[in-house]
Amino acid sequence: MTVYTGPVFEMAVKQFELTANYLGIPDDVRTRLLMPKRSVTVSCPIYRDDGTTAVFEGYRVQHLTLGPTKGGTRFGPTVDLGEVAALAIWMSWKCALVGLPYGGAKGGINVDPYSLSNRELQTLSRRYMLDMIPFVGPHTDVIAPDVGTNEQIMAWFMDIYSMYHGQTVTEIVTGKPVSAGGTLGRREATGRGVAHLVRRAADELKIPLNGADRRCSRLWKYRFDHRTRATQQGSESDRGQRSHGRALSIWGARYTTAGRTCCLAR
Repeated sequence: MTVYTGPVFEMAVKQFELTANYLGIPDDVRTRLLMPKRSVTVSCPIYRDDGTTAVFEGYRVQHLTLGPTKGGTRFGPTVDLGEVAALAIWMSWKCALVGLPYGGAKGGINVDPYSLSNRELQTLSRRYMLDMIPFVGPHTDVIAPDVGTNEQIMAWFMDIYSMYHGQTVTEIVTGKPVSAGGTLGRREATGRGVAHLVRRAADELKIPLNGADRRCSRLWKYRFDHRTRATQQGSESDRGQRSHGRALSIWGARYTTAGRTCCLAR
C-alpha cells in the first residue's frame, strides 16, 4: 500500500524494476532505492479576482539525498502526488548518470495556469512557496521551473524565501531572471537539449534532416521573440504564454525526412 499512485508513477516503477533486474539489485534494497524520502502536500488558498476563494493542492517530493535535492515545480491540471514522485525519481537518476552530487526532487500544483490572471498566478505562487519554506533551502532542496512555470514564478519564489530570511537568497531557485542572478541561456536550454537529441537520434538512425535545422532555428527564434514581447507587454491575452514560458520551441514542428515524417508534438 502506498500513497503514490497513477500512470506516471507506475511507469517509473516499471522502469526501475526493469533496470534493477538487469543490474541484479537485491530485493531488500529495491524499495529503499525507489521510494521517496519525503513528500509534502499543502493546501494553497487564494482570493480570485471575482472575490471568491479557491483552494489548490500543492506537492513537493524529495527522493534520494546524495546531497541537496534539486528539481522543478510544475503547474498543471493533471498534477498529482504520484506524478510528482515519479518526476523526483527520474531527477535522481539524471543527477546520478552525470555524476552531480544532488538527490532528485520535484514539486507542483494541481492548477491550470491558463485559467488564472497574472495577479492570481502571483498570489498562488507566493502562497505555495510560503508553505514550502520549512522543507526547502540552498543546502536542502533547490527549486527550478518546469512545465507551466517560468522565470517570473521563480522570481516570486525567491522573493518570498528571501523576505522570510531577511536577506536575498538567490541560490534557492534556478531558472530565475538573469537580472536576479540567473544564467544566460537557461530559458532556451531545454529546447536546445531536445534539438541536440533529435540530431543525435537522426545520425544514429541514418535519417537525413533535409534542412530541418534551419526551419527549427526560424521557429525557435519566432517563439523566443513572441514570448519576450508578451512578457514585456504584459497583455492579458498572452497570459498563457507567460505561464508556459519554458515550452519547448520545436514542439509541434514537423519535418519531412527521406519520405518519412518526423513530428515533435506536445
